[in-house]
This record gives sequence, structure tokens and C-alpha cells, in this order.
Amino acid sequence: MEDTAKTPNVRPHGFALITSADFIVRSAYQMGKSPLLPLYAAALGAGDILLGFIVSVSTLTGMVLKPLVGVLSDQWGRRVWLLAGTAFFAGMPFVYALVNTPEQLFVVRVIHGLATAIYGPVTLAYVAELSGKRRAERLGWFSTARNAGYVVGPAAAGWMLLTMDPVAVFTVVGILSSAAFIPVLLLPDTAPKTSRRGTTVLSHVRQALLTGGRTPAVWLAGGLDAGVFVAVYAVKTFVPLLALSLGANVAMAGAFLAVQEAVHIALNPVGGRVSDRLGYLTMVVSGMVVLGTALLLLSVVGSGLALLAPAILMGAAQALVFPSTVALVSATVRGNNLGVGMGLVGSMKSAGKVAGPVIAGALIAWLDFTTTFQIMGVALLLGALGVRFTARRWSGPISTNRPGSKVPTA
Repeated sequence: MEDTAKTPNVRPHGFALITSADFIVRSAYQMGKSPLLPLYAAALGAGDILLGFIVSVSTLTGMVLKPLVGVLSDQWGRRVWLLAGTAFFAGMPFVYALVNTPEQLFVVRVIHGLATAIYGPVTLAYVAELSGKRRAERLGWFSTARNAGYVVGPAAAGWMLLTMDPVAVFTVVGILSSAAFIPVLLLPDTAPKTSRRGTTVLSHVRQALLTGGRTPAVWLAGGLDAGVFVAVYAVKTFVPLLALSLGANVAMAGAFLAVQEAVHIALNPVGGRVSDRLGYLTMVVSGMVVLGTALLLLSVVGSGLALLAPAILMGAAQALVFPSTVALVSATVRGNNLGVGMGLVGSMKSAGKVAGPVIAGALIAWLDFTTTFQIMGVALLLGALGVRFTARRWSGPISTNRPGSKVPTA
């Protein structure tokens, strides 16, 4: 059995094409998720618990399938999977018009989650392959475009729902998603051309998962991302209730989320550029410190307007962490296993997104908002200290984290 890998000849506009495709589908997908999806589920008769599962089940789909998709994109190429993901993004919104019960909507959401399961690891692996020594900076710009979709989509959906019924909005979502076929079809296929004579797809999947799983940077980056996402999604879920408890209105909670995401978007490229210069892990630890400080500040705010200060810190923390963890994985995993590396990290991220609201909800029910955010803030600060102390024992880019360092690869 012999592996051969060829570095593709990437056209300069490849990064712009993949970023455009991701922005289109993410904007459209968020249009169909918030605030549209909860309203649609409630109109179908979904109770609170089932409604929560309907909203979150696509994340669980991604958590399970991202490593598998990453492995297969390493073997079969990135573009074929981007085409499949775009097809799910474009086609599934039209199915919502056929739904008559909450249970049917749940099933549709499971299938729709395949789109994000595909785009997550494949787009990140594609961007990493394009970026060379500017890896974290490029990933920062890519994340900026993706997060802009998270702002544009819900705002557009809210505006359309003033004059359109939910099914019509889902139709618009499908039409807009179809536009992503244009940049995807223009993309060169950058995946390493891997030849494995006598190797079945199943054995390749098993071998790649074992190889990726034995790479310390994959587990380090995924674990750090998961921990950060636990805190971020806990805040996103419960900050509206916190705002109301402070005497503010729901609009202030919306302002918190808008400011947090705007700062994240604005600083992502800066965070990536600085990370390329100072080291990936250094920036992750710095981001954890900033996020821990934001949660401690959030626990002592006395008015709705004061919520904006921790919102700014949260956005800055995300801009420091997320380009750096992805760049760390791409610097330590060989090209023919890069997809599975991104997939494993993506699964751990999804686990954090699901666990955050559950953990925070249990703590708030047992204690209160103040103590819950204090516990999470202190946990992040202690985690940052632990990572910084432990990193001194490591070698290669896990400790220095700079492009061009000699790295242990999988």
C-alpha cells in the first residue's frame, strides 16, 4: 500500500471563491434558523422541549458526521463534497413547505444538518490548503465572512417575516443558497490526490481517524474550542434572561449579541495576523483569559447598558481563539489527513455548543446567574493557566505555534 500526495496548483482567486460560497450558504441557513425556525416549530404545535431539540439537532448531526466527511474529503477531493453540501443547503429549504407536524420538522432538521456537517471541515481544510504561511490570517478573514452571515441572515429573516409567511421565507432561503453553486463550480480541487492501492474506503476511514486521533494538536485545539464554546453558548442562551432580570428589555439582549458578533467579525483578521506572528497557542491562551474576564464582568453588571462591556470582550476573545486553533491543526496535520483533523475538531466544537446551554441551565437552576458566570469565568482562567504551564513541556508548533516551525505531523 502506497500513499502519494500532490500539492495542487491553486489559482489566486480560490480563496475568494470558497469564502463567497460559504458566506452565501451560511447567510441563507441562518435566515432559516433564527428567528424563523422557532416560530415555525411553535406554529406546528411543538412544545418547549421538542422545539429545543428541533433547533439543536442539526448541531448533533454535525458532531457525529464531521470527522467522517473530513476523512472522505481527504480521499475523494474537496469540491465534490462542497457540491454535495451546497445541494443540501439549496434543496432542503423547499422541503419545509411539505412539513405538517413537529416530528416531521425534526426529521427534516436532521437531514438539513448534513449541509453544515459537510461545509464545516471541508471549507476549513480547503482554506488551510490555500493559505501557506498566512494560514491564521486567511482563516481569520474566512471566519469574518462566515460570521457576517450570522448577522445578515437573522436580520433579513426578521425583516421578511413582517410581510411574508414562513414557507415563503424558506423558499427564499433555498433560492439564495442555490447561488453558491456558482463559486463552488469555479473552484479548483485542492485536495491531495491520494492513491491507496488495495485500500477500501472503510479501512481508509479507520486509518485516518486513528492517525488524526493520535495527533495531540487535534485534541488540544478541539478541547480548547469546546471549552470556549461552552461558555459562549451559555451566555448566548441566557443573556436575554439576565437582561430582563436587570430591568432591561429584550432589545438590550439583542444589542449584546449584535455587539459581540460585530467585534468578533471586525477583529478576526487582526487576531489571525497576530497569531501568525506571535504563536497560535499564545493567542488561544490570551483569548481564554479575555473570555474569562468577560464572564466575571458579566456576573457583576448592574444595568442593561453595562452588558455591552462584556459583549465587547467576548467578541475579542473569539477573534483570538478560533483562527488560532484551526491554524494549529492545519500546521500539524498532513494534507491527506487534514479533513479528518478539521472534522474531529468540528465535532468537539459542536459538543461544546450543545453542552454549554445545558450546563449553564443546570447551574442557574441550582445557583443563580451571578454564581454561574463566576464559575465559568474562573474555570476559563484556570484552564488558560493550565494550558500555558503544560505547553512548556511540548515541542514544535504546539508550543511555539509559528508557521515554518518543524512540526510533528500525522
